[in-house]
Amino acid sequence: MKKSKIVVATSGASGVNIGIKVLQLLPESVEKHFIMSQNSKVVLLNEMNDVTTHNNTNISASIASGSFGVDAMIIAPCSMNTLAKIACGISDNLITRCAAVMIKEQKKLILAPREMPFSAIALENMHKLATLGIIIAPPVMAYYSQQQSLDEMENFVIGKWFDLLGIENNLYKRWQLEES
Repeated sequence: MKKSKIVVATSGASGVNIGIKVLQLLPESVEKHFIMSQNSKVVLLNEMNDVTTHNNTNISASIASGSFGVDAMIIAPCSMNTLAKIACGISDNLITRCAAVMIKEQKKLILAPREMPFSAIALENMHKLATLGIIIAPPVMAYYSQQQSLDEMENFVIGKWFDLLGIENNLYKRWQLEES
């Protein structure tokens, strides 16, 4: 059975921990690739063992080619700068190049924008990307799963992202309507 290849990228330093947590929670059955923007380098790369890390300036990395066969990509967090570049087709670093490959190969691409509130420009860019089939999934909690800690809130968000990627998980309490 072919191992799924998933790229996880972080752009912007705020919330980079959730991208790292995505990597940690991905099952071993997934071939993991990781890209950090310059602003995300505050996280030590040596804390990640079973992950192939790529320099964001290396646009000739294996994952920058459609022939490498990446199955999906998630950018969490996704800065508004990265989102705008992707919306405009700018591929000036490895993160935006991989996103462009996902779009041209019609592969699953999830963007987790981290700013709030969203400006009209950001919303316009998100709309443009959504019409192309890109999944816009900011880290938004739901209260039905009754999270009690930051860790549980992050697990909820990551569990929802894994659902979108087709990765089975038990990271959060799912909606259940109580029968009366």
